[in-house]
Order: sequence, then C-alpha cells, then structure tokens
Amino acid sequence: MPLKRLSVVVTRRLPDPVETRLKELFDAELRDDDKPMSREDLVAAMARADVLVPTLCDHIDASMLGGAGERLKLIANYGAGIDHIDVQSARQRGILVSNTPGVVTEDTADMAMALMLAVTRRIPEGLAEMQAGDWRGWSPMTHLGGRIGGKRLGILGMGRIGQAVARRAQAFGMQIHYHNRKRLRPEIEEPLEATYWESLDQMVARMDVISINCPHTPSTFHLMNARRLKLLKPSAVIVNTSRGEVIDENALTRMLRAGDIAGAALDVYERGAEVNPRLRELPNVVLLPHMGSATMEGRIEMGEKVILNIKTFADGHRPPDQVLPGML
Repeated sequence: MPLKRLSVVVTRRLPDPVETRLKELFDAELRDDDKPMSREDLVAAMARADVLVPTLCDHIDASMLGGAGERLKLIANYGAGIDHIDVQSARQRGILVSNTPGVVTEDTADMAMALMLAVTRRIPEGLAEMQAGDWRGWSPMTHLGGRIGGKRLGILGMGRIGQAVARRAQAFGMQIHYHNRKRLRPEIEEPLEATYWESLDQMVARMDVISINCPHTPSTFHLMNARRLKLLKPSAVIVNTSRGEVIDENALTRMLRAGDIAGAALDVYERGAEVNPRLRELPNVVLLPHMGSATMEGRIEMGEKVILNIKTFADGHRPPDQVLPGML
C-alpha cells in the first residue's frame, strides 16, 4: 500500500514545470490566480497543509503560526529571504523552515549592474525621450552621464550576491570596496582586489557608487539612515537590489530632491509595493518593480530547490536548505 502523500499548499502561481512536478510528487494545492492570499486564507492553508510553500509577499507571524494547528510541519519558502517569516516561533512549534539560497545570485547581480549603468548613463531619460518622440538629433552636450570605469564601488554585504556584483564591476574597471560583518578570506578577497572597511561610515563617505546587497534583519534595518546617507558624496549614486528596509526611504527621497545625492536606482522598497510617490517624480531615480531575480531560469531553479527540500523532508531527513538560528 503506497504511503500517504504530503499535503502541500502553494500560495502563488509558479512556473508550469514546477507546478507540474509538485502535483506529481505530492498532494499539491495550486492557485488559479496570482493574487496574494489574505491573512485569513494563509492561516486556513496552514491548518490543512503538511507543507506550506509561501513567497516573500506572505507575512507569517507568531499569531498566525499559533492558529495553524498541529498539522503543519514544514514551511518551504519559495525564495532566499526569510524576514517575512517568524522563524523562531515556527521552530518553537516544531515547524521547520527552508528557503532557496544561491539560486538568484547571478540574476540579481546582473540587475545590480544594469541599474548602476541605467542611473549613471541616464538611460531611462533617453528612453522616455525616444518613446515620446521628442528626440531632435545628436548633440555633444546632451544626455551627459558618467563612466563607471575607474569609479569606486562600495558593496554593503559581501555574500554570494555581493561577490557576484564585485566580479562584474571589476570587469567594468571599477575599484571594489566592501563592508561586511566579517572580512572575506584572502582567497576570495584577493582576486577581486577588494578593499575591506570595518567602518561603514568611512567607506560610504569615499565611494562613487554604493550597492546594497545585505539581507534585511533587525541589525540592518535603516542601516543607511539619514545620518549615514549624508556622508555620501554629492556625486555618488546608490543602488539597491536587496531589501528596501535597509535604506531610510524618506531620508533618501529628501536628499535626492535636494540634490545632495546624484542619483538612486532601486528594485526594492521599504514598504513593499507602496513606493514613495515623490520618488517617481525625480529624473535622477530609476525604479523597477522588484525584477532582480525575474528570469524564467531562476524561477524554475527556485522551484526545484523547494521540491528538493520537501522531498528530503518527506523521506525523513532534514531539508538541505533548512534555515537555522545562526543564519538569522
């Protein structure tokens, strides 16, 4: 007699190959639309599932976990970030949490470089001019941006993605600097010719470009606050493809409007989809709708990691990407 298959509830639409494989392996409940679940729907889903597959839009707190009942045993997050899940409360209730690290590294690093070029070379302004039919021909003094070759790039967070950004930036001729909780090992640091700064204040005051590549944790919330943003050179630009909460968005907006910072390129925002409307008005700002990891290849690989985590758990073993306390 075959073993009972795990009940798996998926909170959002996923690529067809991922959904099909989930159906083949588990008793998977898929979504017909792509709207986020309400808080009530999430609690109900956790009550009827052995495994929940949420995304970063699904905020799961202690009270929701308390109402989930006893059936839920694994939250297999579709994504690397886990700041939207109360992992400690889950552990206290005997619920494992896994994620999908490493999958979006190259895609997000590509986007960081794209944003860096977009804001320094004023690409959105040129695009808007062409789409409006306002271009009147070439001129030696219009659309002037700046080179990134030879500029100093300060990377805040030198994990997988930060290192991938550094490799790309090095190929563009940028000088690599970084701030991290711990200094990298020499065999990683030396090929990148990277300069380590123990003091974030000292680093940001000297950089031409700042790239935010650290996760959102209590210790990184508003790490780039008003005081620290004021240390930036007036000619500097800031790029964020990590988490919006790392930057004080209101302070950043004020400084951009005042011309205290040359520009910003953002793929993530402090309040999720609620983007500060004043940011949209600024010509020196590039805004994208959280597209950093949005490649079909990356999305499928994320799904494959989710499936591997669930399958390993179903076989009685610890999920390979289980989130442990030391990671938080």
